[in-house]
Amino acid sequence: MISMLEAARVAEHYGLEGTAFALAGEYDLNFRLETRGQTFLLKIAANGSDRELLEYQNAVMNHIASRAPQLDSQRVIANVAGELICEITLQGETRLMRLLTYAPGRTLAASKPHTKELLESLGERLAQMDVALEGFTHEKASRPYKWNLAQADEMIPLLEQIDSASRRTIAEQHLTRFSNDLKSQIAQLPAGVIHSDANDYNVIVTGTGFDARVSSVIDFGDAVHSPIICDLAIALAYTMLGKPDPVASASHVVRGYHRVRPLLEAELKVLYPLVLTRLAVSVCNSANEKRLRPDDAYAVISEAPAWALLEHLEKIHENLATGIFRTACNLEPIPNAILVREWLLEHQAEFGRIVDVDLKSEKLEVFDLSVASTDLGLPDEIDTVEKFTKRLFNQMRDNDARVGVGRYLEPRIIYANDDFVVPSENSPERRSMHMAHDYFLLAGEPVFAPIAGTIHSFQDNTAELDYGPCIILEHQVLHRGQTITFYTLYGHLTRTSLEGLQVGQAVEVNQKIAEIGPYPENGNWPPHLHFQVITDLLGQRGEYPGVARPSELAVRKSISIDPNLIAQIPAALLEPAHQKGAAILEQRRARIGGNLSISYKRNPLTIVRARGQYLFDEHGQRFLDCYNNVPHVGHTHPHVVRAAIKQLQTLNTNTRYLHENLVQYAERLTAKLPSSLSVCYFVSSGSEATELALRLARAHTKAKDLIVSDHAYHGHTTTLIDISPYKAEGPGGMGLPDWVHKAPVADTYRGEFKRDDPNAGLKYARLLEPILERVKASGRGLSGFMIESIPSVGGQIVLPDGYLQEVYRRIRAAGGVCIADEVQTGFGRIGSHFWGFESQGVTPDIVAMGKPIGNGYPLAAVVTTPEIAASFNNGMEYFATFGGNPVSCAVGMAVLDVLEQENLQAHALELGNHLMNGMRELQRSHAIIGDVRGLGLFNGLEFVTDHSTLEPAAKQADYVVERLRECGILAGTDGPYHNVLKLRGPMVITKADIDFFLETLDQTLLEDGAQGL
Repeated sequence: MISMLEAARVAEHYGLEGTAFALAGEYDLNFRLETRGQTFLLKIAANGSDRELLEYQNAVMNHIASRAPQLDSQRVIANVAGELICEITLQGETRLMRLLTYAPGRTLAASKPHTKELLESLGERLAQMDVALEGFTHEKASRPYKWNLAQADEMIPLLEQIDSASRRTIAEQHLTRFSNDLKSQIAQLPAGVIHSDANDYNVIVTGTGFDARVSSVIDFGDAVHSPIICDLAIALAYTMLGKPDPVASASHVVRGYHRVRPLLEAELKVLYPLVLTRLAVSVCNSANEKRLRPDDAYAVISEAPAWALLEHLEKIHENLATGIFRTACNLEPIPNAILVREWLLEHQAEFGRIVDVDLKSEKLEVFDLSVASTDLGLPDEIDTVEKFTKRLFNQMRDNDARVGVGRYLEPRIIYANDDFVVPSENSPERRSMHMAHDYFLLAGEPVFAPIAGTIHSFQDNTAELDYGPCIILEHQVLHRGQTITFYTLYGHLTRTSLEGLQVGQAVEVNQKIAEIGPYPENGNWPPHLHFQVITDLLGQRGEYPGVARPSELAVRKSISIDPNLIAQIPAALLEPAHQKGAAILEQRRARIGGNLSISYKRNPLTIVRARGQYLFDEHGQRFLDCYNNVPHVGHTHPHVVRAAIKQLQTLNTNTRYLHENLVQYAERLTAKLPSSLSVCYFVSSGSEATELALRLARAHTKAKDLIVSDHAYHGHTTTLIDISPYKAEGPGGMGLPDWVHKAPVADTYRGEFKRDDPNAGLKYARLLEPILERVKASGRGLSGFMIESIPSVGGQIVLPDGYLQEVYRRIRAAGGVCIADEVQTGFGRIGSHFWGFESQGVTPDIVAMGKPIGNGYPLAAVVTTPEIAASFNNGMEYFATFGGNPVSCAVGMAVLDVLEQENLQAHALELGNHLMNGMRELQRSHAIIGDVRGLGLFNGLEFVTDHSTLEPAAKQADYVVERLRECGILAGTDGPYHNVLKLRGPMVITKADIDFFLETLDQTLLEDGAQGL
C-alpha cells in the first residue's frame, strides 16, 4: 500500500507540490492531488498493468475531449518530460503513473436524492459520450474482457459459484437467454467503443437539491468495443440498484439518453433484457471474487443490492418495463396497441352487445366516481357496499336510466385497501386510475361477448375489492395481412358463470358468457360489469389488474385501451367530469391576481378531496396535511358538515332576526373563556376579527396608538397591513405608520435573551418601556397591545414564561387594553390549555378568533369584557352581514362538539409531546436543525447553517418542504428568514402519521439539498 505522503512526493514528476488524498479503486491506486489552486487525479496503476491498455484509455479520453470539449471530460496531463505515462519506483516496485484532470463534484453514489432531472442528465451525458466516440477505433477496444456485456455468456461457468439454488436459477435463465437469443440480436445493432461502466461511483454530480446534474463520467478502464446499447443497459443496471421503483428510475435515464442519441426500435427491444443480463454478470462475478478475494469488500460492493434488484425485477414483466422505456422515448408503449385500435375502429359495425342494453342509444347514467366527485357524499355514506349500491342505483332510478356507466381513465379514491398501494420513487403510490368501463346493472343480468374469441382464462379472485369471478377472452384477428391478438376482460361475475368453462373454448359474437354477480361474491362491489380491453396480458391470467398507478398511466393506456372502441357510447357522455391541474393553472394565471400565491413551485398540487388529516390530489394520491390548521377537527368532519347542511336546508339569514343558534353558540363559546370575557361579536374571517378587536380597543381607550410584536401578521385589510410588520415592512409594503410601535419579538433562540435565562420573559417585557415612554411623550395615548399567543409568522415562537404577565401589566398601567390574537392558536391546539394565552397565565381584554373556529367554514369571533363592549356601543351600529348567521353558529357548535367528544385537546397534548420528542431526537442527528419549539400540535423547526452565528438556512428549508411534498407530506415555512418549518395540521393526526413524518424528515435531511452541498 502506498501512503498519501508517497503519492504527493511522486507528483514532482509533474512539477507539482501538494497534498494527496486516497480514493477508492478496484485495481489502481487513486489519489486526489490538491495543489495551489488546482486539483488533479493521480492514478498509480496496479503492479503488472498493461501499458498499451493505459495508452488506450488515454486515447479514449483525448478523443472525447477533442470531439466534445463541452463535456469537460477528463484529460491526461503530460509530465515534465512530456510523457502521458511515466514509470516510477515505489517501495521497490516499478509502477506506471498518470495524472488526469480532476472532475469536481461528488459521486452519484454520494448524491441524494436521485431526482428525475438528475437521472435524465445522466442519460444525456452518457449519450453525448457515445456520440463523441462514434468512429473511434483502437486495437485494445476489442480485447477479451469479462465486463464486455457482449461476452456475457462467458460468465456461465461461474454460475456454480452461487451458493443459493434459487438465485443460481435466476442468474442462469438470464445468461442462457443471452447466449441463445440476445447475443445474435445485439450483433446486428450499432457498435462502437463505449465507456461500459457508468456505475454510481464513476458518475460525477455537481449542483445541489433539485439543481443537481451529472457533470462527467470518469474512469475508462472498462472501455470496450461493444453494441452501443450496452452502455445504456449497464448504466441502467446501476441506476436501478436500491431504488423502490427501479424501472421508473431507469426510464428517466432512458429519456435523457434518447433526447441526445435517439434509440432504435431494435435497441429498445433488447434494452431491458440486457439490464438483467448485466445484473446476472455482476452477481456471478461477485460470487467468484468472494471465492478468490474473500477479504476484499470492494470486490463485492454491489452484490447484495444486485441480488435484491434481480429478485425484485422477477416480478416485473419484460413488456411492461420495455413499455415504460418506450414511453420515455415518446413511442407507443405497446406496439400491438396501434394495430388493435386500428382493427377495432374499422370493425365497429360488426360488434355485438356487452350487456343487455343498447349502450349506443339507450339512456345512460354516467357516474362521477372520480376522486373529485361531489356525488359520493361523506365517507360514511358509502362505507358499506349496501350503502354504495343504494346510492348508485337510486341515482339511476331518479334519472330513469337502466344502466349506470363508470368512466375509463377515471382517477378514483374508492380503492381503499392496502392491495392498491405500491412503492414508488418517493412515497407509496395508490393504484387509482380506472382502466375499464363499468356497467352497473342488477345482479343476474346477462353478459355477452361483443367479439368472437376463445376462453383464455377464468378465475375467482376472492380477495376483498378484487374482481371476484372473472373471465378473459382471447381474440385473434387478421389485420393488414398479419394476425394480431388482444383480450377482453369481464369482472365481478357470478360464481356460476365459471362453471363448465374450458380454456380454449370457442365463443361467438353475442353469445351469453356470464351474469353480473351480487355482492359479496363479486369482490364485494355494487353489482356491475368491469369491461376491459387488453393488448398485452403481461403473462397474467384472470387476475389482470383493472386499476393503474398514475405514474404508469401512459404505458397502461397502451396495455388497456379505450373500451369505448367496442362499447361505442356517445363520446360526449364520457368527457372527463373535472378539469386537469394544467388547465386550471392556465386559467388561474389569466383570471386570478398574480400575487395570490400557489404552494409548491416545482409541481403545484391540484387538491380535490380531503378526509381527516389527509388531502387527495386529482390522481387520488394521498398527502398527510401537517400544514393547514383551518380544518381543526379534521377535513370534512361528518358532524360539522352535517350540522352545516342541516341548518342550510332550514334557514340562513342575518342576525337582525332572533335565532337560538346565535345565543346558544355565544353561551358555549364564552364558557371556554375566563369569566370576564363574556360578550361576543361574530364575523366571517380572522382578518375581520382582528380588525374589529382594534376598533373595540380604540372605542374603549379613545386612543389610536398600538404596540405589536416584530414580524407579526394580523390580517389582510388595509389597517391590519399597517399593524403587521411582516407585511408593512416586507416586499410591497409602505412601512409602519407612526401610530404603530414595534416591540422586539420575544424569541429565546435568536433574540437577545436566551432560553436558559430564567428572567428572559421579564427582560423582553422591559423592552416595551421605551416605547411606552415615547407614546406617553407624544400625548396621543395608547389603545393597546396585540400579539399572537404563539407568534406564527414570526416563526412559531413560544413566548418565555412570564412575558405576557409583565407586558399586560405595563400596557394596562399605560391605559391600553390587551388583545390576544388566537386566530391560529386557539381551541385546544396547544394541548395543555384551550387557549394559547392561558399558557402564559394571563387573561386578555379582547380575544380574536378565526381559522379553526369553523373548521373551514367562514366563521370568526371577537370576545371581550362587558366594559369594553359598552364603550363600543357608542351609537354607531355594528353589523356584519354574514357574522353569526344560523349556519355559522351551527358549525361553530359542531366544532366544539367534536373537540369535546373526541377529546382532541388531550390528544394534542399527547401527540404534541411525541412529535416534539421525535424532533429533538432528529436535532441530535442533523446539524441543520438549530431549534425545536412548540406547544401541543403547534410546532416549528428552525434550520440554520451555523449554530454559533445562527445563519438562516432558508434555501434548505424550502428544499425540505418541496421534498416532503414529493414524499406525501404537506408542510410550510415561516419566520423572518423563511427558515422555520411550521407544523400545525388537523388535530386528528395519529401517532402513525407523526412517525411517518419523522421518518421522512429524517431521510430528507440526509439529502444534498437539505445539507446545502
